[in-house]
Amino acid sequence: MLPSAASLRQTGGRELERIVFDEATIARRVRELGQEITAVYPSGELLVLGLLKGSFIFLSDLVRRIERPLQVDFLVAASYGADTMSSGHVRLLYDPETELRGKHILLVEDIVDTGKTLNRLVTLLRERDPQSLEICALLHKHVAEHLVLEPVYVGFDAPRVFLVGYGLDHAENFRHLPYIASLT
Repeated sequence: MLPSAASLRQTGGRELERIVFDEATIARRVRELGQEITAVYPSGELLVLGLLKGSFIFLSDLVRRIERPLQVDFLVAASYGADTMSSGHVRLLYDPETELRGKHILLVEDIVDTGKTLNRLVTLLRERDPQSLEICALLHKHVAEHLVLEPVYVGFDAPRVFLVGYGLDHAENFRHLPYIASLT
Protein backbone atom coordinates (compact mmCIF):
# COMPACT_ATOMS: atom_id res chain seq x y z
CA MET A 1 0.00 0.00 0.00
CA LEU A 2 1.35 3.42 -0.93
CA PRO A 3 1.54 6.13 1.73
CA SER A 4 -1.00 8.93 1.42
CA ALA A 5 -0.24 11.77 -0.96
CA ALA A 6 -0.46 14.23 1.93
CA SER A 7 2.26 12.46 3.90
CA LEU A 8 4.52 12.29 0.83
CA ARG A 9 4.18 16.00 0.08
CA GLN A 10 5.51 16.66 3.56
CA THR A 11 8.64 14.63 2.82
CA GLY A 12 9.60 15.77 -0.63
CA GLY A 13 6.73 17.27 -2.59
CA ARG A 14 6.60 14.37 -5.08
CA GLU A 15 4.11 11.52 -5.01
CA LEU A 16 4.68 7.83 -5.54
CA GLU A 17 3.09 6.58 -8.73
CA ARG A 18 3.29 2.81 -8.29
CA ILE A 19 5.29 0.04 -6.65
CA VAL A 20 7.70 -1.41 -9.20
CA PHE A 21 9.36 -4.08 -7.00
CA ASP A 22 7.66 -5.13 -3.77
CA GLU A 23 9.38 -6.12 -0.55
CA ALA A 24 9.05 -9.90 -1.06
CA THR A 25 10.36 -9.74 -4.62
CA ILE A 26 13.39 -7.72 -3.52
CA ALA A 27 14.15 -10.10 -0.62
CA ARG A 28 13.95 -13.13 -2.91
CA ARG A 29 16.27 -11.59 -5.51
CA VAL A 30 18.81 -10.43 -2.90
CA ARG A 31 18.92 -13.99 -1.53
CA GLU A 32 19.54 -15.31 -5.07
CA LEU A 33 22.31 -12.77 -5.68
CA GLY A 34 23.99 -13.78 -2.42
CA GLN A 35 23.90 -17.41 -3.52
CA GLU A 36 25.33 -16.54 -6.96
CA ILE A 37 28.17 -14.51 -5.47
CA THR A 38 28.96 -17.21 -2.90
CA ALA A 39 29.05 -19.90 -5.60
CA VAL A 40 31.26 -18.19 -8.17
CA TYR A 41 33.40 -15.57 -6.46
CA PRO A 42 37.10 -16.51 -6.42
CA SER A 43 38.97 -17.35 -3.25
CA GLY A 44 41.09 -14.62 -1.68
CA GLU A 45 40.30 -11.46 0.20
CA LEU A 46 36.87 -10.16 -0.77
CA LEU A 47 36.08 -6.50 -0.14
CA VAL A 48 32.45 -5.56 -0.68
CA LEU A 49 32.52 -1.85 -1.41
CA GLY A 50 29.18 -0.07 -1.11
CA LEU A 51 28.41 3.12 -2.97
CA LEU A 52 26.62 5.32 -0.44
CA LYS A 53 24.08 6.45 0.18
CA GLY A 54 21.80 4.58 -2.20
CA SER A 55 23.24 1.09 -1.76
CA PHE A 56 23.22 0.93 2.04
CA ILE A 57 20.03 -1.11 2.51
CA PHE A 58 20.81 -3.40 -0.44
CA LEU A 59 24.41 -3.84 0.73
CA SER A 60 23.32 -4.67 4.27
CA ASP A 61 20.90 -7.33 3.08
CA LEU A 62 23.30 -8.68 0.43
CA VAL A 63 26.37 -9.22 2.63
CA ARG A 64 24.28 -11.26 5.06
CA ARG A 65 23.45 -13.58 2.13
CA ILE A 66 27.07 -14.04 0.98
CA GLU A 67 28.36 -17.13 2.74
CA ARG A 68 32.10 -16.50 2.80
CA PRO A 69 34.51 -14.26 4.69
CA LEU A 70 34.47 -10.66 3.50
CA GLN A 71 35.19 -7.09 4.48
CA VAL A 72 32.89 -4.11 3.94
CA ASP A 73 33.82 -0.51 3.19
CA PHE A 74 32.17 2.43 1.46
CA LEU A 75 32.52 5.14 -1.17
CA VAL A 76 30.39 8.26 -1.42
CA ALA A 77 29.90 9.91 -4.80
CA ALA A 78 27.23 12.33 -5.95
CA SER A 79 25.81 13.24 -9.36
CA TYR A 80 22.10 13.97 -8.76
CA GLY A 81 21.67 16.70 -6.15
CA ALA A 82 17.97 17.60 -5.82
CA ASP A 83 17.11 16.83 -9.45
CA THR A 84 15.81 13.63 -11.04
CA MET A 85 18.41 13.71 -13.81
CA SER A 86 22.11 13.07 -13.29
CA SER A 87 24.11 16.27 -13.59
CA GLY A 88 26.91 14.40 -15.35
CA HIS A 89 29.38 15.85 -12.87
CA VAL A 90 30.52 13.15 -10.43
CA ARG A 91 31.91 14.28 -7.09
CA LEU A 92 33.77 11.81 -4.85
CA LEU A 93 32.89 12.76 -1.29
CA TYR A 94 34.35 9.82 0.68
CA ASP A 95 37.12 7.38 -0.19
CA PRO A 96 37.39 3.83 1.24
CA GLU A 97 39.63 3.45 4.28
CA THR A 98 40.54 -0.15 3.39
CA GLU A 99 43.65 -0.96 1.32
CA LEU A 100 42.38 -2.07 -2.10
CA ARG A 101 45.59 -3.42 -3.63
CA GLY A 102 45.49 -7.16 -4.26
CA LYS A 103 41.90 -7.67 -3.11
CA HIS A 104 38.88 -8.96 -4.95
CA ILE A 105 36.52 -5.97 -4.97
CA LEU A 106 32.79 -6.26 -5.43
CA LEU A 107 31.42 -2.75 -5.96
CA VAL A 108 27.78 -2.64 -4.85
CA GLU A 109 25.69 0.01 -6.61
CA ASP A 110 22.02 0.84 -6.16
CA ILE A 111 21.24 1.67 -9.79
CA VAL A 112 23.09 1.86 -13.09
CA ASP A 113 21.54 4.76 -14.94
CA THR A 114 23.71 7.07 -17.07
CA GLY A 115 26.87 5.16 -16.11
CA LYS A 116 28.85 8.34 -15.44
CA THR A 117 29.23 7.69 -11.71
CA LEU A 118 30.04 4.04 -12.29
CA ASN A 119 32.65 4.78 -14.97
CA ARG A 120 34.36 7.33 -12.74
CA LEU A 121 34.47 4.90 -9.82
CA VAL A 122 35.74 1.98 -11.90
CA THR A 123 38.58 4.15 -13.18
CA LEU A 124 39.43 5.25 -9.64
CA LEU A 125 39.31 1.72 -8.25
CA ARG A 126 41.42 0.21 -11.06
CA GLU A 127 44.16 2.73 -10.25
CA ARG A 128 44.38 1.11 -6.80
CA ASP A 129 45.49 -2.24 -8.29
CA PRO A 130 42.86 -4.69 -7.01
CA GLN A 131 43.22 -8.37 -7.89
CA SER A 132 39.77 -8.21 -9.48
CA LEU A 133 36.90 -5.75 -9.74
CA GLU A 134 33.28 -6.67 -10.38
CA ILE A 135 30.00 -4.81 -10.00
CA CYS A 136 26.76 -5.85 -8.36
CA ALA A 137 23.86 -3.50 -9.09
CA LEU A 138 20.42 -3.77 -7.57
CA LEU A 139 18.89 -2.08 -10.63
CA HIS A 140 20.06 -1.60 -14.21
CA LYS A 141 18.22 0.74 -16.58
CA HIS A 142 20.28 -0.29 -19.66
CA VAL A 143 20.51 3.31 -20.88
CA ALA A 144 24.20 3.90 -20.21
CA GLU A 145 26.44 4.22 -23.22
CA HIS A 146 30.04 3.05 -23.04
CA LEU A 147 30.21 1.46 -19.59
CA VAL A 148 33.85 0.69 -18.88
CA LEU A 149 32.75 -2.34 -16.83
CA GLU A 150 29.33 -3.99 -17.04
CA PRO A 151 27.73 -5.25 -13.83
CA VAL A 152 28.21 -9.01 -13.45
CA TYR A 153 25.42 -9.31 -10.89
CA VAL A 154 22.14 -7.46 -11.47
CA GLY A 155 19.09 -7.62 -9.26
CA PHE A 156 16.50 -6.30 -11.69
CA ASP A 157 16.22 -4.65 -15.07
CA ALA A 158 14.64 -1.30 -14.24
CA PRO A 159 12.17 0.82 -16.17
CA ARG A 160 13.38 4.18 -17.46
CA VAL A 161 11.64 6.21 -14.76
CA PHE A 162 12.90 7.80 -11.56
CA LEU A 163 12.81 5.20 -8.77
CA VAL A 164 12.85 5.59 -5.00
CA GLY A 165 12.79 3.34 -1.96
CA TYR A 166 14.99 0.54 -0.59
CA GLY A 167 17.82 3.07 -0.30
CA LEU A 168 17.13 5.08 -3.45
CA ASP A 169 16.10 8.67 -2.87
CA HIS A 170 14.75 11.84 -4.35
CA ALA A 171 16.43 14.81 -2.65
CA GLU A 172 17.22 12.58 0.38
CA ASN A 173 13.58 11.46 0.77
CA PHE A 174 11.96 8.02 0.33
CA ARG A 175 15.09 5.93 1.15
CA HIS A 176 13.29 4.24 4.04
CA LEU A 177 10.58 2.59 1.94
CA PRO A 178 10.80 -1.24 1.99
CA TYR A 179 9.88 -1.44 -1.72
CA ILE A 180 10.96 0.34 -4.91
CA ALA A 181 8.45 2.74 -6.46
CA SER A 182 8.25 5.24 -9.30
CA LEU A 183 7.53 8.93 -8.78
CA THR A 184 4.84 10.94 -10.55
